[in-house]
Amino acid sequence: MPERPENAPTAVSRARGRNPRRVAGGIPRLPWRRIVNPYRPLEILSADQVEAIHVASLRILRDIGVEVLGARAIDRFEAAGARVEREDGTRGPAGRVRLDAAQVEELVALAPSRFELHARNTERGLVFGDRHLVIGAVGGPAFVTDLDRGRRAGNAADFDAYVRVIGSLDIVHQEGGGPLEPTDLPVETRHLDMYRTLASLLDKAWQCLAFGSTVVDDAIEVVCITRGIDRETLVREPSLMTIVNSNSPLRLDGPMSDGLIEMATWGQPVVATPFTLAGAMTPATLAGALAQQNAEALFMIALTQIVRPGAPMVYGGFTSNVDMRTGSPAFGTPEYVKAALATGQLARRYGLPHRSSNVTGSAVVDAQAAYESQMSIWGSVMGGASLLYQGAGWLEGGLTASFEKLILDAEMLQQIAEVLVPFPVDDAELGLDAIAEVGPGGHFFGSAHTLERFETAFYQPMLSDWRNFETWQEDGERTATQRANRIWKQLLAEYVPPPLQPAAAEALDAFVDRRKREIARDATAW
Repeated sequence: MPERPENAPTAVSRARGRNPRRVAGGIPRLPWRRIVNPYRPLEILSADQVEAIHVASLRILRDIGVEVLGARAIDRFEAAGARVEREDGTRGPAGRVRLDAAQVEELVALAPSRFELHARNTERGLVFGDRHLVIGAVGGPAFVTDLDRGRRAGNAADFDAYVRVIGSLDIVHQEGGGPLEPTDLPVETRHLDMYRTLASLLDKAWQCLAFGSTVVDDAIEVVCITRGIDRETLVREPSLMTIVNSNSPLRLDGPMSDGLIEMATWGQPVVATPFTLAGAMTPATLAGALAQQNAEALFMIALTQIVRPGAPMVYGGFTSNVDMRTGSPAFGTPEYVKAALATGQLARRYGLPHRSSNVTGSAVVDAQAAYESQMSIWGSVMGGASLLYQGAGWLEGGLTASFEKLILDAEMLQQIAEVLVPFPVDDAELGLDAIAEVGPGGHFFGSAHTLERFETAFYQPMLSDWRNFETWQEDGERTATQRANRIWKQLLAEYVPPPLQPAAAEALDAFVDRRKREIARDATAW
């Protein structure tokens, strides 16, 4: 039976006017709402097995350690009493860091089990923990694709368009840190243009980049400007999130460690995510992969708590496997699902919100993309994920952001969201009077009970086509991918960005222009 956490939607609350939906131009979409998973997470490991992975992780951190390529992080660990073996024997920027088990457990215990993320629109704030499920969009691909123009390098125009479609989909709670790389913009200042687009086109939460303290600090300034707050308020009311990946196996790079430290300094949550592919970056067993994933995640969480005790954190899991014939990453596999379920158990072992992902290895939006993503989504949701990152739009193992895949994923996610809403059971819903009225051999299409619920009784799909073959054929024989192509174009054409206060818009432009001049001046001086 599902358990009902605090603030979960009740059956009674949905008994009248079920399935409210937002419709524009004939495209049905679920309205914005926080999603709470009422079901008990599926657990595939025994308590003893979870503890065995935990102990193995502590042994990795104590006996093997993690190589850190970043002077700031090494200095922080050393000041906190960790055993640091610097590569050059002096105070160089690289070294092996080892942590004792008691210190790891003490530091990780400081991270909160629940926190809120504040958006520009106060009604679109998010909760991490307490069985809330936050869905984030794809983040980070170098390429973009659609049916009309094919696969191409990411660019600023596509970046802008993709963000607008994300903004029109309320099932997507959070932007994912740049849905694609705008490679036609200068590398040194690209992040500023990305932040300006995200902050001005969206009123929902967005993620910043993590490769260094500068890109984090600029994001902090942008979010303070658009929310109209100072940094002290931002510490109390976090608004930014970012993904920090370890470089598996057992390495934390300098830019990532600097970004993590800057985020923690200002109390902004970090999703600490090892990128662990069994057979390539970890042992070719799920137990070994999870032990290493756990060690790397705990290491990054410990660093944040050294920097700022109590800083919000998300335990990130991204363990899958490789194709042993080619070495290519594989996603949406049975191993991925089992790792997602086990990751949920590990995160709950530490009382932390956790991240999972909607992933596929397919190069195109086809049946493989759908079934691998569906496997990933179910593994994440039934594992009790707090954040479904890469939730909509991911294609080709994360190399490509697809406009059509964004719509396909949104359809699947809307259906999952409805599955997570308990259905009411009361006299009105049981419908005994209607059953008696219709009697044996009748039908319910014209009954008063049905007519009262005609528009809201069931989920109305955005993408699926339920017509018979002849009707579908006469209407152009469009596949789901082709229908998705029409939908994203219509959403893009209809999107109206939420207004940003004129003073904030002016301040944002002034900040971005000033920072570009400073970066250009520094580059010239160098």
